[in-house]
Amino acid sequence: MKAITLGEGRTPLLAAPRLQERFGIELWLKWEGANPTGSFKDRGMAVAVTRALERGVTRIVCASTGNTAASCAAYAARAGIEAVIVVVAGGAASSKLVQVRAVGARIVEVPGTFSDAYRAAEELAAEPGSLLVNSTNPDRIDGQMTAAAEIVEQLGRVPDVLTLPYGGGGNTKAYARGFDAAAGALPRIHPVESAVRADTLASAIRIVDPIHRAEVADALERSGGSVLTVSDDDLLRAWEALRLEEGVFSEPASAAGIAGLEHGSARAHECVVCVVTGHGLKDPAAIDR
Repeated sequence: MKAITLGEGRTPLLAAPRLQERFGIELWLKWEGANPTGSFKDRGMAVAVTRALERGVTRIVCASTGNTAASCAAYAARAGIEAVIVVVAGGAASSKLVQVRAVGARIVEVPGTFSDAYRAAEELAAEPGSLLVNSTNPDRIDGQMTAAAEIVEQLGRVPDVLTLPYGGGGNTKAYARGFDAAAGALPRIHPVESAVRADTLASAIRIVDPIHRAEVADALERSGGSVLTVSDDDLLRAWEALRLEEGVFSEPASAAGIAGLEHGSARAHECVVCVVTGHGLKDPAAIDR
């Protein structure tokens, strides 16, 4: 079957000369905001939707804080199948829901937390002809692994450190698997979470109970890394630095890796890749907030 694609992947690895001078490291930004719907989710969604069609699926379902929603909706439209998006009422950036509505997907709002939305999505996905395409779907992880292989190719080696936002943990799991597959070695991995997961201003990582917590713990044990917990003030400072010092406009959550540098994720002169997961146009209202 023909692959369902919107041209995802092959995103830039950008040098960050001003920030690397500040931190005394070699710093690169994996700019995932360059993907078709503006976030890293497109890598996994392309694989998940392609394989869903091979199985005869006619409807895909996801729970989302916003980026998975936009990606799910776009790839469903590309494939000519239905998409149902479950979100927490008031929990997703309005601009991400605009992306969903623009391509004709259906939005279902539920009260509570992301865990409540995920349970509702599981129920919908249990109906005939339907499939859940959250990161618990292994096809999503298979697609997201490709970013690690790209980093190895672009750098010519495995970096010393990888730092990235920590919401549900699927991306951390995917990078660990990707480095294992591409190079047989892991960088030291530091996922960065908000200290106020339930109501952080960084809506993309507003997930109270990371569904991939066990896999993240395994990746950190094997890599010698750790979870770093930062305040929302830390996130805002990092977000500002990324915009004003490097010209990269991300959504607030995507600057979590930069915030992690302030908390000791890298030692002097190490080679560090920060994964910048989503474009700033995902949540433009954050500038005013």
